[in-house]
Amino acid sequence: MQPSLRPPGEHYSPDPRRWLILAVLMVALFMSLIDVSIVNVALPSIQLGLDASQSQLQWVLSGYALAFGVGLVAAGRAGDLYGRGALFIAGVAVFTASSMACGLAQDATTLNIARAFQGIGSGLLNPQAVGMIQQHFRGEERGRAFGFFGAAVGVSVAIGPVLGGLLIQAFGMEHGWRWVFFVNLPVGIAAIALAARWFPKPLFGHQPAEGARAPSVIRDLDPGGAVLLGLAVLALLLPFVEAGAGAWTWVSLPIGLALVAVWLWWERRQKRHDRSPMVDLDLFRVASFANGALLVSLYFVGITSVWVLIALYMQDGLGHTALAAGLIGLPSAILSGLAALWSGRHVARLGRRLVIGGLYVALVGLFSSILVVWLHSLGTVSEWWLLLSLCFIGVAQGMVISPNQTLTLADVPLSYAGSSGGIMQTGQRIGTSVGIAVITALAFRVLASSGWSWALIAGFAAIMLVVVATLFVAYNDLRLRRSHPSLGRG
Repeated sequence: MQPSLRPPGEHYSPDPRRWLILAVLMVALFMSLIDVSIVNVALPSIQLGLDASQSQLQWVLSGYALAFGVGLVAAGRAGDLYGRGALFIAGVAVFTASSMACGLAQDATTLNIARAFQGIGSGLLNPQAVGMIQQHFRGEERGRAFGFFGAAVGVSVAIGPVLGGLLIQAFGMEHGWRWVFFVNLPVGIAAIALAARWFPKPLFGHQPAEGARAPSVIRDLDPGGAVLLGLAVLALLLPFVEAGAGAWTWVSLPIGLALVAVWLWWERRQKRHDRSPMVDLDLFRVASFANGALLVSLYFVGITSVWVLIALYMQDGLGHTALAAGLIGLPSAILSGLAALWSGRHVARLGRRLVIGGLYVALVGLFSSILVVWLHSLGTVSEWWLLLSLCFIGVAQGMVISPNQTLTLADVPLSYAGSSGGIMQTGQRIGTSVGIAVITALAFRVLASSGWSWALIAGFAAIMLVVVATLFVAYNDLRLRRSHPSLGRG
């Protein structure tokens, strides 16, 4: 039986500026997400410009990923309680200021500290974007709004390497990496100015989210739960984002699992004592939320490794430039955005079937890419046929991410919109880190005895298995929705 979490008397009055609000959210979200992939192609430039060691280069990626992931749920809950607009602006401000610090860094240590602050800013603003879409949109409009969200996610992943390659080519290897960070400054400043103009007032002070009671003390934020979950996520992510640091990092994995168990106990205790938990665990008894969160976490375990493997194959395997490696994903990125917008308009009618269709399209893209790489190894076709096969993966991105977001959060009350969005994004971050570590390790193991063609084929085959597992979750959710027609239509 599904728990009743929705606050009584929840009222919706459409804000006439809601599409302007969405535009600001998407600009800032795109800026923060593109920073995940744009830095990958800048690493050789950073190494040349700062004389950075391999360990320091690894932390350029790891520091951002860890800082981004550990505070997502707590930031989302803070927005639920104290006002999402204020925390969104604070997140954009931190991200923009730290981007400038990154670009001005004179040594690798300073760069890594600034990158960690970038991750904190991104972790602050991302859950607020999800919560504000929940707050300002309903029904089919919400599906369209999440379509824009999915377009930002899909396009940012693929367009990052292209933009990074262009900037480094334009400004040179020694200093080009600085512009990878400087490019965020005008975007961040514009987002802050427009948010201050268009977001509902007051921006600051106690402005509880719709459906939430006004918080009176910091205890409502559940600082104990925030610390426990943050440490748990840090411990779980560390061995995967620092996979090359040595066997000692794997000690943190069981510690992380133990901390998750302690966090679950703490959250139940908070509710038993009539205190505000950071996450109402009854959310996981809402089938649409539990299945959707698991689905997207599994999906990110597999699909985000595609672009890592393609970049390695194109550059290390075939000797192409970083720009060429980025350009091969450009048609996929464009189709991802278009598919997300189309899916946003049709998710209310097609429901979970749309996501299932997207997963099958992903399998077609993965299989056809394997076929292209195999035929290229035989000298039969050009590697540039990947431009076509990867388009299927782009379409799949648009059909899976934004519709799943809409379906998963449909039955979540607005008083937990931010924290529930933070849970989903935390799952995505963990899934991404686990997937990249495991799948690239498999590819390098195959590379040791074969060439890059077979390494990529092995990696893509592993991703196909993950997508098949995701399909099982999607079909289970579809079965539940057919048994309970009201599920996911909130």
